[in-house]
Amino acid sequence: MQPVDTSTNAVPPLEVVVVGEALIDIVESASGTTEHPGGSPANVAYGLGRLGVATGILTALGEDARGTALREHLHRAKVAVIPGSSVLGRTATATVNLGADGSASYLFDIDWKLDGAPSLGTPPLIHTGSIATFLEPGAGAVKALLRRHRPDSLITYDPNIRPALLGNHAQALASFEEIAGLAHLVKLSDEDARWLYPGLDIAQATRRILRLGPDLVVVTRGAEGSLLATEDGSVVVPSVKTTVVDTIGAGDSYMAALVAMLVAAGSVPTEPGALEELGRTASMAAAITVGRAGANPPRAEELEMRLARESARTTGTRRG
Repeated sequence: MQPVDTSTNAVPPLEVVVVGEALIDIVESASGTTEHPGGSPANVAYGLGRLGVATGILTALGEDARGTALREHLHRAKVAVIPGSSVLGRTATATVNLGADGSASYLFDIDWKLDGAPSLGTPPLIHTGSIATFLEPGAGAVKALLRRHRPDSLITYDPNIRPALLGNHAQALASFEEIAGLAHLVKLSDEDARWLYPGLDIAQATRRILRLGPDLVVVTRGAEGSLLATEDGSVVVPSVKTTVVDTIGAGDSYMAALVAMLVAAGSVPTEPGALEELGRTASMAAAITVGRAGANPPRAEELEMRLARESARTTGTRRG
């Protein structure tokens, strides 16, 4: 897979287009204030670029210093920012205030919209998720874009639920189910599933989502591993044991690895063995990310090396 040339405004053929928000995380604490690039879709795009997937992002940025910082961050992973993404008066932020006891409070300053009906070509895969699929006026445009491209592109979706921004539960659930019905793969955390379906256990929630139409539903469960389910059955893949520095970006690294494997396969795998490989690879990407500070996803060669090392270790254990 070839990286994207972002030296010009022209967008070359892309393997993946990510549609969703990019924002700046502002962390305030007693030791001072720091700013970091963020936003789940932007993190997924960055992770895909690190994995060598030709990736572009359609987002909403301002022509300001924070927008410039996000563009430069994405370009460092060779992610193309698709023309039409500069649509805001100011770039979105999420301010996190850390108290002396470690508690956190959040304040979002987010405006989300898309510029008309952007031309994406026909990418093999479109990924979307998070705030961009719930917050109007942009959420409606995202749904229209997915409906337009679904006949020709694989679609993946991670709702990455942010309850403080969603308001009415019934409306949020309806939005989630509409996009899940357009997706070929839906990935969500167990916390997302419990918020969306408070009366159902994880297995029941997974079956309900599958009935909406996706070929594969993936539920991440932290230290308990992940569940990968199709209409024909499911597999549980254990998490990778690692020393956790922090969990920032872990779910987005997991998602990026899933997308990269779907692009390589050209379809959504459904056989148990293929599902196990999918889950192991994504879990390893997440484990590498939590083993170091910040949203710092693995590069392709790093992920391959760790997977090979883990395979050799488990093979040796079985022989022993």
